[in-house]
Amino acid sequence: MAKTKSAAARDREEQPSGNGSAAGPSGVGQQDGGAGLDGLGRERLQHMLYQMLLGRRFEEKTAEAYAIGKIGGFCHLYIGQEAVAVGAFEPLRPEDYVISAYREHVQALVKGIPPRAVMAELYGRRDGCSGGKGGSMHLYSAEHNFMGGWGIVGGQVPLGTGYGWAIKYRGEDRVALCFMGEAAVNQGAFHESLNMAALWKLPVIFIVENNRFGMGTAWERASSLYDISQKASAYDMPAAVADGMDVLNMRKVVKDAVDRARTEKTPTLIEARCYRFMGHSMSDPVHGVYRTKEEVEEHKELDPIRRFIDQLKDAALLTEDELQAIDKRVREEVDDAAEFAENSPEPDEEALYSHVYASEDVAGRLYFDRRRQG
Repeated sequence: MAKTKSAAARDREEQPSGNGSAAGPSGVGQQDGGAGLDGLGRERLQHMLYQMLLGRRFEEKTAEAYAIGKIGGFCHLYIGQEAVAVGAFEPLRPEDYVISAYREHVQALVKGIPPRAVMAELYGRRDGCSGGKGGSMHLYSAEHNFMGGWGIVGGQVPLGTGYGWAIKYRGEDRVALCFMGEAAVNQGAFHESLNMAALWKLPVIFIVENNRFGMGTAWERASSLYDISQKASAYDMPAAVADGMDVLNMRKVVKDAVDRARTEKTPTLIEARCYRFMGHSMSDPVHGVYRTKEEVEEHKELDPIRRFIDQLKDAALLTEDELQAIDKRVREEVDDAAEFAENSPEPDEEALYSHVYASEDVAGRLYFDRRRQG
């Protein structure tokens, strides 16, 4: 069995300091009608907790549904990484773009896609956000500017760069967030994309969710450079390391990058150091043969949801009754989503032929179609 505890300890030691600031403890500010943390008031902070709990309970329900055959195909859970999505999305506006890889259920929820639509998609049903034809790895909603989960490792990185180019070309006040796992960093498309984004000054924030394992391979066994953020230096691009187990620190780091993208049209590479508590996918055990059970339990002591709850309680921004009420609301929404998905119809056979080709006919069809516009 692989020995990874020393690497895990090193990863913990290299994390930026928590409590909402890369440089030290959280600031105390005024917003949303009361004293809070990092300039966020009670209501907004509790909404972030709601989003994290929604992601956790949704993924737990997904695991249950997969185990009894309600969900098929590949399925990658986000349990343990909730702080990354919630912290990263908090500084965004609704019109900002997000594109991701295949571990994207929670990201879709936080971007605003209703739990019913996400769960129905996992079930392969017609009311899913991708019409039941995408499944777990291909959630999508143009309405919410969530431009998909993508199954090819690194395949979404050039597309995320393209959204940055579209923003610049149209002169829009938007940014694009492009998520990937650490394994994507070794793909050629990653380097091509960062070079183009830096050269053309595109408002893209590349976020590497470094959970230390590409499937079952520890990062230090796959890369000669442990610190992923340093790769940005090759492209003269700003970079940062975020504690992906601390939602306030994650928000702080991403907010700095988003502000820079809006004002300077400059891309940023962010390495979010996190840890998944489940296996790579539902097809492998929680710890497998590439990490020990003890290592997983050790990292669970840094559970991002538990840490955030403690932060809020210590700052007198959350009571136990409020916590229970939030969790009750979340559980009811997740149960409702599962019931909705169960009752949603399967796609019609005709759906096989929809969305195969783009319907837009701006300058004629492809030349080999021998069809002309008009």
